[in-house]
Amino acid sequence: MSLLRPLSLLLVVCLFAGCGDDRDLVREIQASRQARVQTESKQDHLGEAFSLLQRLVELNPTRAQQQIRFHLNQWLQTRGDVPASGTPEIASTLRGVVPPEVLDEQIGGTNFVGGDVKHLRDAYLFRQIVQWVDRPGETDPLWMSWFEDGAGGLDPDSLDSLQTASRLFDWTVRNVALQPRVLTQPAPEPPPLPEGLEFRGAGYRQSDYETIWRGTGDGLQRAGVFEQLCRQAGLAAAILAVPSDDSGRLTPWAVGVMIGNEVYLFEPELGLPIPGPDQVGIATLKQARRDESVLRRLKVPGFFDYPFDKADVQQVTAMLNLMPEAVATRMKLLQESLTGQRRMTLYVDADDSSERWDAIAGVAGARWWPVPIQAEIYRAAMENQAMRDPFFAFWYQSQWLIMDAQAEMPQMLSQGRWRHLHGEFSDDEDDLTEGARTLYLSQRAPEFEIADLRIDLELQKAYGLRRELGMDNQQFEAQIAQVQRLMRQGKRTATYWLSLVQYDDGRIETARNWFDKRVLDPNQPTPWEPAARYNLARTEEQLGQTEAAVKLLKTVGDPQEQGNRIRARLIGRD
Repeated sequence: MSLLRPLSLLLVVCLFAGCGDDRDLVREIQASRQARVQTESKQDHLGEAFSLLQRLVELNPTRAQQQIRFHLNQWLQTRGDVPASGTPEIASTLRGVVPPEVLDEQIGGTNFVGGDVKHLRDAYLFRQIVQWVDRPGETDPLWMSWFEDGAGGLDPDSLDSLQTASRLFDWTVRNVALQPRVLTQPAPEPPPLPEGLEFRGAGYRQSDYETIWRGTGDGLQRAGVFEQLCRQAGLAAAILAVPSDDSGRLTPWAVGVMIGNEVYLFEPELGLPIPGPDQVGIATLKQARRDESVLRRLKVPGFFDYPFDKADVQQVTAMLNLMPEAVATRMKLLQESLTGQRRMTLYVDADDSSERWDAIAGVAGARWWPVPIQAEIYRAAMENQAMRDPFFAFWYQSQWLIMDAQAEMPQMLSQGRWRHLHGEFSDDEDDLTEGARTLYLSQRAPEFEIADLRIDLELQKAYGLRRELGMDNQQFEAQIAQVQRLMRQGKRTATYWLSLVQYDDGRIETARNWFDKRVLDPNQPTPWEPAARYNLARTEEQLGQTEAAVKLLKTVGDPQEQGNRIRARLIGRD
């Protein structure tokens, strides 16, 4: 059929116009048809790639990534030659982190490769979060009256942008439980690492994607997540770093969001936007450089100092949170072709961004933040060690086996998390899909069921538990005990995330009960306790129970205690 149609069209043209005299007309018709076919093919391939992205967690990850890459390259062929990308000047600041020839290859390639799919996945998921988090009424109540009063006289567009940044930061703080930069939990002997990296080093021990997927991270990882959300919301953000007087080494300080000619300051370690002068509103870089009280008030007398003061922030460096794929021409072409619900930010003009930051008073240039690239290098080193050392592999893989294991229950928890991050909380009766609530609830097995794992063959199957040929009773019992620990870990994680769903869905009373009665049940010890206590304080604050909120925020020993005490001071003054 596909051959007959162009032949019949050619025959008609020959009969009515004459083949010899109107070859140009025939070529024009054929070219028009070919362009139409290419357009349809392009749309199909992009549609297939986007459909796979939407269902990524339900599919075999390796095969899905291969298929996405195939469809992207098929689409790319319809565009003709793709110009190679030049490496931006700012890439020179990565010297010592990644070899220049490797960086040039990652940026300049004219075909989509495996790393591109991860970049696309990340942009897609961060964009999905922005779409449901950035809603009127979701602003942190601590700053609500200031925004209602115009936030110091901002024009409407700037006011909207700053409110968006505030909502995204608040979501990050509530949904990424703070880890200390230095982890003290038991770990095996450190494997050999490339120069400059430390075992379980701050920032790069997991990627931005893993941080939101797992819902926990240190202050640097929170900074990366917030910056990624800002990018998908169309906001220019960078990690601001303070130079050391002695060595010139840069120390990350806060995330700056550029709105107009001002840079507003958000402190991910404290879990707060930095309050402005007189602790009113959100401080700007200009205010922090001029008014010593801005950073001085981040101290908590008798408990905590703050490592930076007015003198330290006179000249800061803007660190751009980028992967090499984000500056490639192929990503620019792809971004320009995405419309409607597929739109997302895939490409960054790094040199242009660098110039914009450099033009801000108090910003002494821009650099490429090495942390996201270091995270990839670190992950590869961990996986190589896991292949060589079974004991190390068990330690490395078991930390998030509740989501990564190829068994029914972990996969349901993963699907629940995926729906949660999409803002899909309730079941969709039309599509016959279960929302995050239902999927999380399915993980809350009663204790008697967990105990019955030893005798319940169907439950053993659901958790991928099988007795291999030749396995003795002691080995099998040890395997059962390990799975029971995972079941309890999955149950408590699902319970905590379900509590967050209630909060994000506006069910504040219900959220309070879940945080208080279920997550913080003293008979159910959980690693989510500090984060649940903070979020419980936030529900009390929303419900007008200021005294209860302040008491929770002043809990001694929580990773975010310094920021919590500052928040307690701010809400307690009203």
